[in-house]
Amino acid sequence: MSVITSKLVEVLYSVLPITAIVMLLNFTLTPIDTPLLIRFLLGAILIVIGLTVFLFGVDIGITPIGNMMGTAIVKSNKVWIVIVAGLFLGFFISIAEPDLHILAGQVDAVTSGLISKGILVVVVSIGIAVLFAVGLTRIVYNFPLYKTLTVLYGIILVLALFTSPEFMAISFDASGATTGALTVPFVLALAWGVSQLKMDSKSSEEDSFGLVAIVSTGAIISVMIMSILAKTDTITGMLPTAQAMSTSIMAPFLQKLPLIAGEIVLALAPILITFMVFQKIAFKLSKTALRRVLFGMLFTFVGLVLLLLGVNAGFMEVGSIVGFKMASLDNYWYVIGAGFILGMVTILAEPAVNVLTHQIEEVTSGYVNRKVVMITLALGVALAVALSIIRILTPGIQLWHYLLPGYLISIALTHFVPKLFVGIAFDSGGVASGPMTATFILAFTQGVAEAVEGANVLIDGFGVIAMVAMTPLIALQILGLVFKIRSKKGGVDDNEQ
Repeated sequence: MSVITSKLVEVLYSVLPITAIVMLLNFTLTPIDTPLLIRFLLGAILIVIGLTVFLFGVDIGITPIGNMMGTAIVKSNKVWIVIVAGLFLGFFISIAEPDLHILAGQVDAVTSGLISKGILVVVVSIGIAVLFAVGLTRIVYNFPLYKTLTVLYGIILVLALFTSPEFMAISFDASGATTGALTVPFVLALAWGVSQLKMDSKSSEEDSFGLVAIVSTGAIISVMIMSILAKTDTITGMLPTAQAMSTSIMAPFLQKLPLIAGEIVLALAPILITFMVFQKIAFKLSKTALRRVLFGMLFTFVGLVLLLLGVNAGFMEVGSIVGFKMASLDNYWYVIGAGFILGMVTILAEPAVNVLTHQIEEVTSGYVNRKVVMITLALGVALAVALSIIRILTPGIQLWHYLLPGYLISIALTHFVPKLFVGIAFDSGGVASGPMTATFILAFTQGVAEAVEGANVLIDGFGVIAMVAMTPLIALQILGLVFKIRSKKGGVDDNEQ
């Protein structure tokens, strides 16, 4: 029970700050209709329960499966098995990622089904699968991470020249959304297992980072290719408002429950079937261990259903309405300030960020204090959300005006920063864009875009996840440079870093 309690505390820290801000705004700047406010609170409760159960299920079900798969791949000692396993597992773990379902659902709703949720999830998952295989192969052949990332982002830069503005934001948001609570533990577990192919412990340690960064580029590349092939440059979008005006409290929950449950069954079934096949062939777990993993899968299923139900039936509606009402006020500084505060609160409350900051402090032997890292990330993400709001309010500013220089700086830094920090920094982008970014903040920016005259929800409403995911790449690599300089001043040889 102590494990579940700790998970519950983590989730409460993540969800309660956003809930408190909404309640404060309800009584001050942006009053919300009572039925909608009740739905929001019910949604928040479902998210807390669902995310807690889900994270517990991942710990005892998904992560052990990832570890065992990684071990089985290593034992084969054959590169082609690593590639095939990467393709297969990358696809199906991405299919089950809740943050991706949330984003795809938003795209579907905003485009009135022109870009369907199912197609977007499958396209992104194909990209994840291919780059997952590439990332695992990189570990086997010891190809430098910074060179791999330079090549991949070079490809993205070329594709961006031919990608429609509508899909530019969606592609980068998909990158942040795919590195969520299900994908990251599974990918890290497999990366650790495959990196054990090496005898060099230092190389093995460094290669346990960076796979998430490589995998996330697959989402960007696949969506951009879809945009180019489909020539979808005339799509417009708007927020659906019919449901938001509904006076019913329970109807949206009851309507969405069977649909969401069916989607999650289809998403998790391939993972479960694969596990059972491996159990027969290779794992041969004891009945007790097998029962524990199966219960983990059950908890993952129940948690996912409750999480997505809370998000879709109550939580995100209020996010878009609050954003719409704040952007409709006479003073734009209100909505910019709200975006800044939401960004800061989100990153400070994200449980995975706490894990990351502790890890950095340990790796640098205390040279880089975790509080310094936390403050840097909080300010960076807060600025990212505020800049996203400014982009919506200012017609001349486009997403690539932020992302192009941001990623060019990030890639340039990889050639100077200690190599361990490169992997940590790029992996941290997925950590920063957590559940609250993919839900409330995304809906908030879409509401702002709907309210601002001349803004396009599809072009301007998306992109905030991309901004939040980009910030840590620069912030943590700069800290890596600080660590490098301080190490040299202290007479420490950091050539091995």
